[in-house]
Amino acid sequence: MAGRPCSREALFDWLLEGDPAIRWQALAHLGAAPSEIEQARHEVATCGWGAELLSRQDSDGRWAGAIYSPKWTSTTYTLLLLRRLGLPAGHDGALAGCRVLWDAARFFDGGGLNLAKTVRAPETCITAMVVLLTDTFGYADPRAQAAVDWLVGEQLPDGGWNCETVRGARHGSFHTTISVLECLQEQHRSPDDAEVAAALAAGREFLLRHRMFRSHRTGEVVDQAYLRFPFPPQWHYDVLRGLEHLADAQVAPDERAAEAVEAVRAARRTDGAWPRHRPWPGRQWLSLEGPGPSRWTTLRALRVLDWWGEG
Repeated sequence: MAGRPCSREALFDWLLEGDPAIRWQALAHLGAAPSEIEQARHEVATCGWGAELLSRQDSDGRWAGAIYSPKWTSTTYTLLLLRRLGLPAGHDGALAGCRVLWDAARFFDGGGLNLAKTVRAPETCITAMVVLLTDTFGYADPRAQAAVDWLVGEQLPDGGWNCETVRGARHGSFHTTISVLECLQEQHRSPDDAEVAAALAAGREFLLRHRMFRSHRTGEVVDQAYLRFPFPPQWHYDVLRGLEHLADAQVAPDERAAEAVEAVRAARRTDGAWPRHRPWPGRQWLSLEGPGPSRWTTLRALRVLDWWGEG
């Protein structure tokens, strides 16, 4: 991809040459025939990155013999990556992994969950992750609805969520808020739930009121890391992840997101692609991409710009 700028068509041709996880999502964005998209998506389980991750699963349904740690090879984070790759719902390996998480989770009377052995209180981010994976892969657990209700009840007055509320936090966290928004958005694909819809609206307003990455007190950038877009984002927030959520939910473009969109646009290379950002430190099952142009970041950024109206 190095050299002179590429046309949009050339960029998508390049994306379609990538791993099945990239190819099916590029086809979906281009409006390909459903049968073509479905065929490419099913290849996630049989070749490429998805197949490699599934081959690392233990016989008891875990990955790395672990539930939540080490990051990023535990069952939780491997399933989150498989979700981002697009492993279809109902896959036996994903269902076995979800069962492991529910069996291991400490379930509290209010509906919250925790997978961490050292914390004896429900944890917002972990609850959101487990419910998100449950909905994504079609795993049924009778405690899931109570967990959703608990998440809605944990929303703070400013519209955000914060996993540190057990330690007295009273202002939303970008990291926690995006995890819960993604979870509730997956939940909201099913029949409408007025309380979930209201929580989603308030959570998105939290992001927009902060212009997607600025402090409500000073107007300064909360964290310069929000302007990097590593894939996968793991539990971290960044402006591309926040904008992706708005685009996925088909929220009408809002002027308060303009600066964040500009930050994504400004990261573009001269050849039209976006660069690979260094992954978050920790153990990895595999390196998805090397230094240079990134199909992942390019696909994600193009979807955001198309939502914004710059396709």
